[in-house]
Amino acid sequence: MDETAAHIAPDLERRILDAIRRGASMADIADLKQSDVATPDAAIQALKDGNARFFGGQATRPEVSANERRAQIMGQTPYAAVLACSDSRVPVELVFDQGLGQLFVVRVAGNVVSESGLGTLEYAIRHLDVHLIVVLGHEACGAVAAALLPEAQLADEPRHLLALIRRIQPSLRAMPAIRDKKARMREAVLHNVRHQVHRLRQEEVIGAAERAGQIRVIGAYYEIGSGAVDFLTEEEDLRP
Repeated sequence: MDETAAHIAPDLERRILDAIRRGASMADIADLKQSDVATPDAAIQALKDGNARFFGGQATRPEVSANERRAQIMGQTPYAAVLACSDSRVPVELVFDQGLGQLFVVRVAGNVVSESGLGTLEYAIRHLDVHLIVVLGHEACGAVAAALLPEAQLADEPRHLLALIRRIQPSLRAMPAIRDKKARMREAVLHNVRHQVHRLRQEEVIGAAERAGQIRVIGAYYEIGSGAVDFLTEEEDLRP
């Protein structure tokens, strides 16, 4: 963390304390809380820096004081939204070493795009002014593994779970023949990430926001064993 960033939290704490002493309202206190991450590129860098701390064993596990929590009562100012898998081994805020109010997270098995997820992300764009959407896949994803199974093995799955798997399967049809199981799974997860990014970009609100430069939509892959995140930021990396 650079010296400027290191002074942001103490400065916010001082301004909140001053506001409380003046008898400020909760709304006034909430207005003091502003994200220092103001562009898509800055949002990507903040996530990269946070994951580097997590990966390197230097995580700060950002905590906030009671007064800083009070500043969030009336509103939130996350700088990025993350569409992540529900897998318990992928705690998004910890992986990116982010604190309360910094990330707006949607979690669903297989990090698939759904109606409710789209509505949530549209809310983040229209009402929270996020600068980035990340589709975060991960090593050993059970939902992606299920999507690779023969149809006969899926016959007894509950209908809602099967519908979720069906949202992943199209991304795997063009999978190359890979004999190594671990490499094949990684490639399958990445194919799904790219597919979900593509689906998000086709949606009216998200696509328009990206074309206007308000946000970027990128992909990422979390390696559970190491704790490292690989970011897919270039168009070549994101092409389905």
